Amino acid sequence: MMSRSRVRTSQKSSRVSYDMRGPLAAQAERMRAAGEDVLALNLGDPAAFGLPPAPEVVEVVRDHLGRSCGYSSAAGLPEARDAVARHYRDKGLDTVRSCDVYLGNGVSELAPLSLHALLNPRDQVLIPAPDYPMWTASVVMAGGRPVHYLCDEASDWCPDPHEIARRVTDRTRAIVVINPNNPTGAVWPREVLEGIADVARRHGMVLLADEIYADFLYDGIRHIPLATCAPDVPCLTLGGLSKRSRIPGYRMGWLALTGPRGPASDYVTALDSLVSLRLCPNVPAQRAVETALRVNDTPALTAPGGALRVRRDHLWRLLTDIPGVRAVKPRGAFYVFPRIMPGKYRLGDDESLAADLLHEEGLFVVSGSGLGPVSPGHLRMVTLPAPDVLTDATTRLARFLDRRRTTRPPTANQGRNRPPRRPCGEHGISAR
Repeated sequence: MMSRSRVRTSQKSSRVSYDMRGPLAAQAERMRAAGEDVLALNLGDPAAFGLPPAPEVVEVVRDHLGRSCGYSSAAGLPEARDAVARHYRDKGLDTVRSCDVYLGNGVSELAPLSLHALLNPRDQVLIPAPDYPMWTASVVMAGGRPVHYLCDEASDWCPDPHEIARRVTDRTRAIVVINPNNPTGAVWPREVLEGIADVARRHGMVLLADEIYADFLYDGIRHIPLATCAPDVPCLTLGGLSKRSRIPGYRMGWLALTGPRGPASDYVTALDSLVSLRLCPNVPAQRAVETALRVNDTPALTAPGGALRVRRDHLWRLLTDIPGVRAVKPRGAFYVFPRIMPGKYRLGDDESLAADLLHEEGLFVVSGSGLGPVSPGHLRMVTLPAPDVLTDATTRLARFLDRRRTTRPPTANQGRNRPPRRPCGEHGISAR
């Protein structure tokens, strides 16, 4: 006789969410399948917005398919690991060797592996808020407890290392740094990174540096690899080709280990074991690594007049022209994190705001509350679409908000609503 008892789920999985592809994404797909006009700005997929990879990257994968049918070594092909090691030595991480590099099926595979090798039940990991939710979910699924440290919107979304230090307990094992940041587009300066490195140094913690957007920089800003600020601290730097080479479907990422080997030897052994369990990364995609790191066309996209620079500027300008909408101008990555200021419009919580936007205007964005503990009214939007699509998106948002005004619009010129800015690194770091 067949049992009809309900299959129980793990308690850990009930605490995991991913709003980029969650229930609202499923609703958007149903609407699209029914013939409704849905404009989706939820995923940072350059290939989906008319930004194809360099032809050389695709060609090298195609040319080596016949040689890519078997397994590689668990950590990846030697030539691909060599290329990543050279890449980081060129960035000032002189100690990185090929044996320090692990290739994986995207950062989203390697981040959980790094945490499973590190955490015991109820161990804590410090994660920025707002957060890319993969990190929070990965800590939970590894049995740990995510503890969020706040990034300050008034300081261009930078955190205060002193505030981070106050969140450290005897169970804190690691600090996650997402720089350039998803979802805010912030690029943290050296003094912030050095402050975070010092917290890890004083408390014997591991640094986890998510630098997948390190090549996407605007306005002459410079990216500082976190590991260069912490040569004496175990640091895992995560990167990959999904964004840089615009091939997210190939699933090719990596992590590079730096810092002292002695204190981290048991951790490296555990990481080696977990990496071996998945057999190997995607072998055809590994063939692209050397070529992709040599062919870097990202600066042309982010320079003045480049496609990504034009699109970022266009979306930020349109958003800040909407009365009651404020947004810190992104300095990196390809997201903007605007806030609809309280009091001007009748709005529910962030989750209902995003759901209402989808149902009423066919505009699919990610709610701020889906990205960790942040103040109400935030939305994450990708800056990747062409300017005319971004114009359509902001027109829909403005129309939606206009129906929810609490007062009649003023007659005077509104100007642009920008948040007061205390840039990171200028006059110190603001504390919360």
